Amino acid sequence: MKKRVKKWMLGLIGTTLALSLAACGGTNQPSDNADQGDQDQQAGEQQVNVGVIQIEEHAALDAARKGFMDALAENGYKTDEQVKYNYQNAQGDINNATTIAQQLVGDKVDLILAIATPSAQSAAQATQEIPILITAVTDPVDAKLVASMDKPGANVTGTSDMNPIKEQLTLIKDIVPDAKTVGIIYNSGEDNSILQVNLAKEYAQELGFEIVERTISNSSEVKQAAESMPKVDAFYVPTDNKVVAAIESVLMVAEQAKVPVIAGESESVKNGALITYGLDYYELGKQTGEMAIRILKGEAEPAEMAIETQKNLGLTINKKAAERFGVTIPQKLLDEAVEIIE
Repeated sequence: MKKRVKKWMLGLIGTTLALSLAACGGTNQPSDNADQGDQDQQAGEQQVNVGVIQIEEHAALDAARKGFMDALAENGYKTDEQVKYNYQNAQGDINNATTIAQQLVGDKVDLILAIATPSAQSAAQATQEIPILITAVTDPVDAKLVASMDKPGANVTGTSDMNPIKEQLTLIKDIVPDAKTVGIIYNSGEDNSILQVNLAKEYAQELGFEIVERTISNSSEVKQAAESMPKVDAFYVPTDNKVVAAIESVLMVAEQAKVPVIAGESESVKNGALITYGLDYYELGKQTGEMAIRILKGEAEPAEMAIETQKNLGLTINKKAAERFGVTIPQKLLDEAVEIIE
């Protein structure tokens, strides 16, 4: 009897061990099912909701948004898998931007991407809890979005699109050596534009230019402003959202007058302006996305993340535009260019 009991007990123990090993896959290596379960759990943990406020649509801001999304995708946050985007376009209206920001906060998104200063200000007023990544904001301190560039101090951080205005105006001297007057059209209601125009006036004095201004309040006024401009030797288009959104109107007037257009960023050059030294908004957006990754992974807090600027600036030239404006691009600029639109 004792021998039979021992055999039964040994059999039970053996069966129990076998079942245990089977449950564990029989080895220390996880089973395919366990692998899939871990991946599903990780995906669930990584899934985030990102709200996007863009003040209006034009090529530069669209490129910044795409760069941001591509940066997240390259780091494992793929649309409809680990991240869901709620993209809202304010159609150039600050009241719309405010409503959108409040809606995103009510939806309890995990992070907000605010593209351009009015969007960023609306988002910052709507929440002090949700992390806000800004881009295409010229001066975050002046816009009262952060305490300082080095230490934002709250829930807002991101990238500035402050462009090298002096270097851009210097290009006019290279293309039109005898230039004396430079026309600028800008939105008098946008702080970033006012800042850029004031800097342009300061640098123009050093370069021997006179700045001729025309102000607008919406994109529909850009064509009339360009047509009302007295004869100038060049146009300079800063990174003003309403003017860039209607840059075709500036180009039309400038081409008829054979007056070259120098832009504040590369997307405008791709769309027909002559030349710029400076920003690539796709890369700026991607840089912002890389900052967002650190926040999403818990590696950094917005309050301690310095506002970043474009890492790599370069010369972009549109040779077809040169033909339309009737100007010759000096070979030294062609040699320096990082991108030439043929």
